[in-house]
Order: sequence, then C-alpha cells, then structure tokens
Amino acid sequence: MIAEIVMFDLPRGIDRAAVLELYRQSAAVWLGNHELIEKFYFFDEAEGLGGGIYFWPSREAAARWHGNDYRSMIRSRYGSEPRIHVLEALMRVDVISARTVDL
Repeated sequence: MIAEIVMFDLPRGIDRAAVLELYRQSAAVWLGNHELIEKFYFFDEAEGLGGGIYFWPSREAAARWHGNDYRSMIRSRYGSEPRIHVLEALMRVDVISARTVDL
C-alpha cells in the first residue's frame, strides 16, 4: 500500500470556509475513483498550506491520478505547485478492532 502526502501553498488570506468549499468541489472526483482506498484533506491556516493524504494500492495507481493533469489542476485552482511525497505504508493500527495489520 502507498501513502501519498500532497501539500501546496494556498492563496494568501484564504480562510477555512473558503478552503473547505474548494475541497468539496473536488471530492466528487475522488468518490468516483475506484483505485483510491482513502483520502483526507487538510488545512494549515498558520502556514497557508493545504493538501491531502491519499492511500493507494500501488505506486502505479498513485502516479496515474497525480500526473500532469492533476498538477495543472492544483496550479490553476490554488496558484501553486503541488509537492508530492510517496511513501510505502508498512503497518496499520486499527483502533476500533484493537489490532495492528501489516501491509
């Protein structure tokens, strides 16, 4: 499994409500993505950062969805270049079932 952290600079002075509205506009695309396991959007007002944390079954799936078209969309929507960090997820802590799972 692949964990991918995407960060980008947000427009100056944008607030939580405005960022949330932008995120809601893109959520439908991700809901329809059969390769995406899970996604979390995040916002750091103090640093002016936005982005997402994605979980994919493979590096190939991550690369398919975060290629040039995705990068262009981020530049157009937020005015900055995305910074993408791809990591191998090794283990999951499942608090609800009180167990760990090696990936």
